[in-house]
Amino acid sequence: QVQLVESGGGLVQPGGSLRLSCAASGFTFSSYPMSWYRQAPGKERELVASITSPSGNTNYADAVKGRFTISRDNAKKTLYLQMNSLKPEDTSVYYCYAYGGLFRSGYWGQGTQVTVSS
Repeated sequence: QVQLVESGGGLVQPGGSLRLSCAASGFTFSSYPMSWYRQAPGKERELVASITSPSGNTNYADAVKGRFTISRDNAKKTLYLQMNSLKPEDTSVYYCYAYGGLFRSGYWGQGTQVTVSS
């Protein structure tokens, strides 16, 4: 059974940091490009960051460049998102996503809430 389980969300003050984790099971994690998406109330889900495997090439949305860092540990089957200098506009539910491409299914996690507020 495929599972992507996010953790690490919570309430943080502006300027603070959080580290999200996404634990994968039930599929070959190391062969999937992985991404973090987020969705705020009333808005569309948007791509935050992505990372390939095994090269580890990364890509970021302009809104988070220089503040967020995506990484992965294939041995632990875990995806991470280090979020620094958080802003109120970063408040969203954050989802991890395994990109299957043309010939495989993609997989979503259930999401973890991040709230940035004083």
